[in-house]
Amino acid sequence: MRIFYCAVPALFLLPSCATIVKGTTQTIAINTPGVAGARCTLRSGVVGSVEVVTPATLTVEKSQESITVHCAKPCYRDGAGIGTSFSEGMAAGNIIAGGVIGLGVDAATGAMNKYAPETIVVMTPIPGCRA
Repeated sequence: MRIFYCAVPALFLLPSCATIVKGTTQTIAINTPGVAGARCTLRSGVVGSVEVVTPATLTVEKSQESITVHCAKPCYRDGAGIGTSFSEGMAAGNIIAGGVIGLGVDAATGAMNKYAPETIVVMTPIPGCRA
């Protein structure tokens, strides 16, 4: 019985795998091939609304929520893309090491998710436009 009283509190001290190994933030790139200087707005519940000029790299908080990207530049049709959120394979390690608590920590911090490293937004020129 003494082991039980020591083991149960120790479970709460177990770290979560993805939070420690992969962290809760990630650097992503936003590119508009052939259209440098496009203004892109990124939106999600975690990111809020962030504006960048392409080509761009930025660090974002990980989340299970995907990031929408809307880009605009004079003489080009607006482009849109999605920075899709995927489950981090490291979170599966919680089944062995961290259990339900570790999985809960990874889910709460967003560490069990990751984004594609690059979001490419295609923009096409408007014929005859001269800015």
